[in-house]
Amino acid sequence: MKKASVVWWLVAVAVGAGGFFWWRSHSAAAARAAQAQASRGPAPQAVTVFTAQQRDMPVTLDASGTVVPLTTVEVRPQLSSTVSRVAIKEGQFVKQGDLLFTFDDRSDQANVDKAQATVLHDRATLADLGRQLKRNQELKAQNFISQGALDTLQSQYDAQKALLASDEAAVRGAQVSAGYGSLRAPMAGRTGAIAVHPGSLVSPTGDALVTISQLDPIGVSFTVPEAQLPALLSEGSAGVIGASLKVVRPATVTAAREMIDAKVAFIDNTVDPTSGTIKLKAEVANARQLLWPGQYVSVRLTLATLKGVTVVPQSALILRGADRQAYIVDADGKAQLRDLKLRYASGEFAVVEGIQPGDQVVMEGKQNLRPGTPVKIAAPAKAGAASDAASGAGNATVPASAPASGA
Repeated sequence: MKKASVVWWLVAVAVGAGGFFWWRSHSAAAARAAQAQASRGPAPQAVTVFTAQQRDMPVTLDASGTVVPLTTVEVRPQLSSTVSRVAIKEGQFVKQGDLLFTFDDRSDQANVDKAQATVLHDRATLADLGRQLKRNQELKAQNFISQGALDTLQSQYDAQKALLASDEAAVRGAQVSAGYGSLRAPMAGRTGAIAVHPGSLVSPTGDALVTISQLDPIGVSFTVPEAQLPALLSEGSAGVIGASLKVVRPATVTAAREMIDAKVAFIDNTVDPTSGTIKLKAEVANARQLLWPGQYVSVRLTLATLKGVTVVPQSALILRGADRQAYIVDADGKAQLRDLKLRYASGEFAVVEGIQPGDQVVMEGKQNLRPGTPVKIAAPAKAGAASDAASGAGNATVPASAPASGA
């Protein structure tokens, strides 16, 4: 019995000694591996990068606008009369001088005829007095009549001449009144709804017969923050508009979104104190009738262009309070943190100082980085996107509140 206990005790000692030696060798191997890993440094972090671009960056301002006619005329008669003919249709495009309506002008034509007949009578009377005056002048030269008789006839001739002039003016007045028997388009444009029909009684104080709106060119009314007013005006001369403008036509079922060139035609002389905005109006060529009164559109003002600036995506920037930072990949393949100065932000992209064109800026994976961390570029971002946006190819949309510094 004692021999068996001794055997089990020896087996336990052997097992314990083997476990101790195995643990000691494993710990030493782990320590050597950790020491080797420490000597090699941290493992590279996978990141995506973007190559900073040097481009011209447009400083733009977006606003919402409404299409309005530059000119609208409400057509009304100048005399009370009855409509005899409607020469247009609703929604018809008319040219200046086109016939719109005719009215019952028989009374006016009769007045013209009466006035013309009076002129003929007065001309005959004036001619008779002229002949009498000539004969009396000959008799006076021979001393057959007195000077008083000649003066009386001269006065009658002058009075008849004045009466003829008055009657001729009455003819012209009657012709003007007769001219009101038809209405012609005062300008080119598109007609609206027609409010009368043949036989309708109309008057100058009644409703408009039809409304004509000018559609080419057409206007776009919009407002911008008052802080942008200095940038709207050129630096050299106050009141001279220095901004270029495009009207963004919304996409439709049959047409894609389209940008149409326009020009600022009007800047209001007063800032609205309740909203802090100033009203502007643009003039847009509209020969294809793409814009319609009352339509909602977007307006993009290009206030200035930043020349040769460094452009990076805004997603690559790290916000540290009011400051901006970004990780770049240096020549040794390590991440380095740079302090940046944000000069301008526009849509997806930003104009910064502190990074040189060609620097590789970390976009994705920067949350795992520390200064000096080795990186492995997983999938470089395409540089073409920044090139298009920074060159003002329609991808950069600057918020209205962004300052136009450095312009």
